Amino acid sequence: MTRLPDLEAWAIFAKVAEAGSFARAASELSLSQATVSKAVSRLEARMKTTLFHRTSRRISLTESGQAALERAARIVAEGEAVEAEVTEQSESLRGPIRLAAPMSFGISHLAPALPDFMARYPDVTLDLSFSDEMVDLVAQRCDLALRISSLEDSSLLARRLCAVRILLVGAPAYFEKHGRPRHPRDLVQHRALQYAHTQTAVTWRFRHAQQGEFSLAAPARMRVNNAEALAPALRAGLGLAMQPEFLVWQDLQSGAVQTVMEDWFVPPIALHVVTPPGRARPARVQALIDYLVQRLRDAPWADAD
Repeated sequence: MTRLPDLEAWAIFAKVAEAGSFARAASELSLSQATVSKAVSRLEARMKTTLFHRTSRRISLTESGQAALERAARIVAEGEAVEAEVTEQSESLRGPIRLAAPMSFGISHLAPALPDFMARYPDVTLDLSFSDEMVDLVAQRCDLALRISSLEDSSLLARRLCAVRILLVGAPAYFEKHGRPRHPRDLVQHRALQYAHTQTAVTWRFRHAQQGEFSLAAPARMRVNNAEALAPALRAGLGLAMQPEFLVWQDLQSGAVQTVMEDWFVPPIALHVVTPPGRARPARVQALIDYLVQRLRDAPWADAD
């Protein structure tokens, strides 16, 4: 007779890996540390391999444990999704949603959009993570994320919301002092303010309808890991920056910053809602996706292209 998989032990293993210790996992699961330890040992005996390196101070995943973690986390997520869907009622969705988003976009545009959703679905709870680092949705057990990128090779399930234009901008005071570049080659004489978490952080690439492509290593006066942090230096006339339109559209309207080299453009990236592959999507998660699709693609900076 074929043995059923030890689903409880796999769920405990995933929690230990997430928590980083047997004691913390036991506390979060309301189990004894002995029960947690026995469950992992049971798996190791069954698999005939070691899942964790253990010392007196810390634990870490072995190669086998790392290979098993993604599927173990998926088992937990699938179980949570089944339980949530069974208990949810269509007229009153309930349960937690874990959502990741880039820091600047999350604070400036996602957070202001959420109160209406929360009022509409009072039994749904939101767990938000804002970071410009690329979050592993499976390892972090996120239900969905917003990503601003091209995603050509992504294995994630993605829904494209809108294009996001990248603009070369500077303050009027900067242009009065340093002049306005007309061609990308002119930028070597200018001061760059750079966002570090992008493929174009060091090399700026442009396209022209007639002249083709041009790229250069822009000399940076300032580099940051959050694009919104460039705004004060931009407004003060301390340099030029390549910024997504959603960060600068209000400054463009007020005249605090201006675009330059309009006949040269950066290929637009796009705003996507992404979800982990192969995971059942609870109704509450789908409700949030549908809400964000409608809310964000109609934003004044969004380019439907």
